[in-house]
Amino acid sequence: MARIGLLGGSFNPAHSGHRQISLQAMEALGLDEVWWLVSPGNPLKEGAKDMAPFEARLASARQMTRRSPIRVSDFEQRAGTRYTVDTVRLLVRRYPQHRFIWLLGSDTLPNFHLWRDWRGLARKVPIAVIRRPGYDSAAHAARVMGWLRRFVHSSSQANKWTEWSAPAIVFLRLRPDTSSATAIRTHNPNWQRRTNAHLARSHRFGSPMSPRRNLDRTSR
Repeated sequence: MARIGLLGGSFNPAHSGHRQISLQAMEALGLDEVWWLVSPGNPLKEGAKDMAPFEARLASARQMTRRSPIRVSDFEQRAGTRYTVDTVRLLVRRYPQHRFIWLLGSDTLPNFHLWRDWRGLARKVPIAVIRRPGYDSAAHAARVMGWLRRFVHSSSQANKWTEWSAPAIVFLRLRPDTSSATAIRTHNPNWQRRTNAHLARSHRFGSPMSPRRNLDRTSR
């Protein structure tokens, strides 16, 4: 059995903050790996004018996770899942030998009630909330906490999450990171051009962006 943390998102682009919180969550939760699930299209961000093409976002994630135990996946694109709850259900069925926990930024928790069947997601896998600067109060006051509050576990027991029965939620006390994809896009709106150029050079010289095998093509 492997202990896997799942971090989903647009990764528009992936940045050092994503990497840092993933590595910190691995330590706090005793994870074997973290899988980044790059969304082909976030239903809550439809029509966003600054959303880079999927290939550029996937490439930025692979570039950011080099030489780390983080694995990047285009699972949702290939599986055709649109909503997180469907992705997680499929992953649980496909990899029954593993245990999964969903990693969620505290900046996302206030809008978690907008996710398709969020209660179904919470019943499927435990959730670890990762602190984002300035969102502590909003996260604890989130609408979903009216239901989830009874399932909160102490952060001191975070590495025992595989013993919990979902629904289960834990607020991790990790070092905050101020990196922001929004700030990166504001400072460099054409960030994907640099990523694409790097990807082209990697292919030209025969060294792929990421040597890690695709999640959907393993027997894990």
